[in-house]
Amino acid sequence: MNLTLIGFGGLATALALVLTLFAAAQAVAAGRGGSPARLVAARNAMLAIAALLSLAFGILIHAFTTSDFSVAYVAQNSNLALPMLYKITATWGAHEGSLLLWAWYLAVLSAVAVGLHWRDHPLSMPWIIATLALVQAGFLALIVFLSNPFAALAPQPLDGRDLNPLLQDPGLAFHPPVLYLGYVGFAVPFAFAVAAMIRSHVGLEWVSAVRRWVLFAWTALTSGIIFGGYWAYYELGWGGYWAWDPVENASLMPWLTGTALMHSMMAQERRHMFRLWNLFLVVSTFLLTLLGTFLVRSGVLTSVHAFAVDPARGAYILGFLGLAILAGYGLLIWRAEAIESEARIEAPLSREAGLLANNVILLMAAVIVVAGTLFPLAVEVVSEEKLSVGAPYFNRVMVPLMLVVVMLLAMGPSVPWRGMPSRRFLRQFRLPALGGLGAAALAAGLGTRDALTLAAIAVVGFAALATLADIGRSVAARRKVAGCGWARAVMIAFGQGRRRMGGLVVHLGIVLIAAGMIGSGLFQEARTVHLMPGASTQVHRYTLTLRGIDDTTGANWQGRRARISVSEGGQVVAMMRPENRFYETRGMATTETAIRSEPGGDLYIFVGGEQDGGIVAQIYWNPLVGWVWLGWMVVLTGAGLSLAERVTRPRPAAATTAGREVPAE
Repeated sequence: MNLTLIGFGGLATALALVLTLFAAAQAVAAGRGGSPARLVAARNAMLAIAALLSLAFGILIHAFTTSDFSVAYVAQNSNLALPMLYKITATWGAHEGSLLLWAWYLAVLSAVAVGLHWRDHPLSMPWIIATLALVQAGFLALIVFLSNPFAALAPQPLDGRDLNPLLQDPGLAFHPPVLYLGYVGFAVPFAFAVAAMIRSHVGLEWVSAVRRWVLFAWTALTSGIIFGGYWAYYELGWGGYWAWDPVENASLMPWLTGTALMHSMMAQERRHMFRLWNLFLVVSTFLLTLLGTFLVRSGVLTSVHAFAVDPARGAYILGFLGLAILAGYGLLIWRAEAIESEARIEAPLSREAGLLANNVILLMAAVIVVAGTLFPLAVEVVSEEKLSVGAPYFNRVMVPLMLVVVMLLAMGPSVPWRGMPSRRFLRQFRLPALGGLGAAALAAGLGTRDALTLAAIAVVGFAALATLADIGRSVAARRKVAGCGWARAVMIAFGQGRRRMGGLVVHLGIVLIAAGMIGSGLFQEARTVHLMPGASTQVHRYTLTLRGIDDTTGANWQGRRARISVSEGGQVVAMMRPENRFYETRGMATTETAIRSEPGGDLYIFVGGEQDGGIVAQIYWNPLVGWVWLGWMVVLTGAGLSLAERVTRPRPAAATTAGREVPAE
């Protein structure tokens, strides 16, 4: 029974591959003047692909939950003792399953996009479907021929090899699925951009259609990055959440260009500017998601995330990436002359000038991350010498760039289109600037001497005050017009101006994240101590005392747990229990940190092991680290508010190509 079901999962995946090629062929034929019935057939094929891959993914989950070790992928990543939660999350815990999750996401989002935009964009729809189908075909071919999660294993083992212990954590239930959703979400804007370039129809329609898709993908990608950082923070035991690991960089690269795209599209909507920029950014963002796939899935990186060490897979993904680069940038070069915008920046103190600066800086940051990630690989290929580019390089070059971005983030929404007088500009930002300088002066008075640290504090203080002032001005304006109280004015401002207010809330969340990064990264206290039972040590304002070491067990592991009391002013305020675990099936040991969170920071304990009857512990005080996670929740709130804005159709007159009017779809 199980074997038949598993075989059906493989058959469904293979049939989905055939249908992607069929859909692409029918859509191209329809786009070149073929019968409308061809386009309907292509649409129906896309819906069938989503259904087939939903079935295939459900069958793979069923194989894990029933411990069907006749499937090689299940036997390699599960066992009978694995808790049910991790049996489910193991579905995407390694190479083959994560690719199937990716393909399933792409199929479902493609079907949703076709359904939502079928009537609004009939002329672009053939090329949208063709692009999505070809991207889908690229991933499905990899799954069917090189990374089949339904491959049989004979003879069937009595038990499996178990899931990587580092991945046996609730964080795995959220981090990869949300991150992949962000990656795949950018395929829909890419398809619209390709359709716009093929038709030489690069006006407002495609931008209006994909604005929500870009925001959705960016929000999912941001959430996936934050989930990954939080998982690394409490699981890996080194006291931080971002180490500039190449796999972390793989997710940051499209985030940087996606952030630029999200802002740059506003200039095309309001001033019909940055057409070429927007197409370049959407193509680049999608290509960087593919590059991230190559880095993580090909095995060229050594990381817990780099699941597959297989040159054939790497060569395939590299070839797929090369074809996508040729197609995306080739179309961009081919249509560059027709894409050029007619409007020009009229003043340096204008919103469009700020958006251009934002684009340039974020693109520079993306190039720096790409170079720092790929350069060691290139050196190894040429000279067989292993080279690493670590946190000092990235911090030295990225922090100043990101501080400029945070300043632009604070000023941009308050600066009008077409420009404003310099006197008004200075008056508007005078108080936030004084507040930022005051925060830096306070930090200096408390002993901070590093110039970059003081600059970061000043910028974040300025950005926080400027953003709050902008929100306050919007609410005050609504109160004046409506003649109501402050509470009612807040409701009106956030109800009727969802897009603008949502953007300001997102900016406020980014400022909180930046403040948390500054606090936890630059003011961290750390100690490594050897504690015997009854011995104490002092960290920050706390006294930590080892009370004992106990045995502990789980469903598929055994471990040792330290009991450490935390005292403040002579009173015990908490008992913390960091652990060391050993997973016998895999023969691997892991650590479980103990974290006590409060508004001012986290007390963080990691036990490296036992020695002479005591423990060797690394203890950290991480100031304001909780603001990183709080900032993400604020970002999510603002993004949700912006996504809830009422949909309006684009203005037909805004769609122009090469100086002539083009009918809107």
